[in-house]
Amino acid sequence: MSLLKDKIVLVTAAAGTGIGSATARRCIQEGATVVISDRHARRLGETADRLAAETGQKPLGVVCDVTNQEQVDAMIAATVAAHGRLDVLVNNAGLGGTADLVDMTDKQWHTVLDVTLTGTMRCMRAALPQMYAQKSGTIVNNSSVLGWRAQKGQAHYAAAKAGVNALTRCTAMEAADHGVRINAVAPSLAMHPFLHKVTTPALLAELEAREAFGRAATPEEIANVIVFLASSMSSYMTGEVLSVSSQHA
Repeated sequence: MSLLKDKIVLVTAAAGTGIGSATARRCIQEGATVVISDRHARRLGETADRLAAETGQKPLGVVCDVTNQEQVDAMIAATVAAHGRLDVLVNNAGLGGTADLVDMTDKQWHTVLDVTLTGTMRCMRAALPQMYAQKSGTIVNNSSVLGWRAQKGQAHYAAAKAGVNALTRCTAMEAADHGVRINAVAPSLAMHPFLHKVTTPALLAELEAREAFGRAATPEEIANVIVFLASSMSSYMTGEVLSVSSQHA
C-alpha cells in the first residue's frame, strides 16, 4: 500500500530472523529505504543479503552496540550521510533472560537494563535532534506486555520494558512540539529462532497455551503493527503503547 513511500527507516537489532528483520522487510515492501543495524557484523551482512534477495533492495548495514553511545551516534550519522534524513527509527534492540530476583546478580540486572531500556534511550537521544531539525519523524519502540503483566523470573526484563513504556510516553510529549511522534508496540509472544535458544520448550508451550489463539505471533504480525505506527495511518497517535497480544485478560 506504499505506506512508507520515500521514507528513510532505521531498524536496530535487525540481524537474524526475528522482529527486526521482519520489520525491515515490511518497510521495504511499503516503499521505504531501509538501514539496518546490529552488533553482530556477520549476521548483519547476511541479513542485508537476504533482504536484497527477497525484496530487491539491499539495506545499508551499520554495526552498532546500543550500549555504546559513540556507536549509536555513528549509526545515526551514517544513516543521514547516506540518505540525507531520518524519517523513522524502530528501536528493536532488547535483551532478556530468566532469573528469580533472589538469585539475580547486579550484572544480570544491569545488562538487561542497559540494552533494553538505556539502549532505547540512547538511540532516541541521538535521533531526535535530526528529527527536530526536519520538524518531522516517527519513533517506534519495541516494548512488551511484561511492562504491565507479571511473570516469574522476569523482574529485570519487565522493569526494563515498563521503563520503555514510560520513556515513550514522556518523550512523546516533548517531541510533539517538534512534529515528531513516538509510540511503542508491546508484543506478548512472538516466535523466532532466538527465543528457542533462551527459553525452555516447556515454558514456550506454557506461554503459547495462554494465548487465545493457542499459538505465538509470527515476527511478521508484529512488524505489521510497527509499520502502522510508523506510517501516517497512525498520524494522531503519540505516547501510546499498543499491545499486540492474544493473551487472556
